Amino acid sequence: MVVALGIVSALLAIQAGASASFFSLPRTFPNISACANEAITYSCENTTAIQNTCCSPTPGGLVLQTQFWDTYTGLEHRGQLLPKDSWTIHGLWPDNCDGSYEQYCDLSRQYDPDPSPAVLPDGRPVPAYKGPGVSTFVAEFGRFDLLDFMNKYWVSQGGPNDGFWGHEFSKHATCTSTFDVACYGPDYKKNQDVVDFFDAVVRAYKMYPTWEMLAASGVFPSNKTTYSLAQLQTALKAQTGTVPYLGCGHNGTVLQEVWYFHHVSGTEQFGHFKTVDSTTKSSCSSTAGIHYYERTPTSEREVRLLP
Repeated sequence: MVVALGIVSALLAIQAGASASFFSLPRTFPNISACANEAITYSCENTTAIQNTCCSPTPGGLVLQTQFWDTYTGLEHRGQLLPKDSWTIHGLWPDNCDGSYEQYCDLSRQYDPDPSPAVLPDGRPVPAYKGPGVSTFVAEFGRFDLLDFMNKYWVSQGGPNDGFWGHEFSKHATCTSTFDVACYGPDYKKNQDVVDFFDAVVRAYKMYPTWEMLAASGVFPSNKTTYSLAQLQTALKAQTGTVPYLGCGHNGTVLQEVWYFHHVSGTEQFGHFKTVDSTTKSSCSSTAGIHYYERTPTSEREVRLLP
């Protein structure tokens, strides 16, 4: 009994020390005090030009929270596994209000080791990043809590997680005005914007527990049962109020992706996300049965327990 109490006391002491350390970590949020004087409006619904682009995502005001349903990673031998009973993060994308989009908007913040595309439409090449992975940026800010969540729920297929995260920041966050370096003010610390973006990605992802929303409507991964596109859309619309984009491979018969569309009031970091219907037509078949396949058992792990 005495030994057990000693262990508990030691754990509490470690937790208290960790908590104290956490609250002394450098902050990564932008300096948006001037936004209090801006007119309140949703992106893509403003009738006049946004004056302070640090206050609202501009022009990429159609914000997509995107998720994958993968059944394996290809890097299981390295311990890179999918989270059990959960879809995974793809990204947070700033589409323009007309559905078009920009990419790799600031090559001085290019951390993608395998750019796609490697050449932009205007002919500029996107050089492959050769430096330390973006996970080191997160670690430098002491955000091991964030890094732990990302390794659990932001999992790449066919490549290391680190490179995938660098790709998403470089291709998409650099085109989101509220993550511009200027928005962090004179006290900006190098890579503060990267960590801030990753925090925003996680916040947006947590709004949509896709696996649970589908399961609550009786839609579970299965190697035998198929579902109609209408069934899948109805299950998600019942919880979100709108129809998201559903992406399918294999001639529209294998469910792989979901994209939730939004207009945002405020910054992409902290603003209110108003869900709107997808502006992109689903690539899933509207007539054939759609497979929502089970995962390979050795490709996933339970991540909801303490490590």
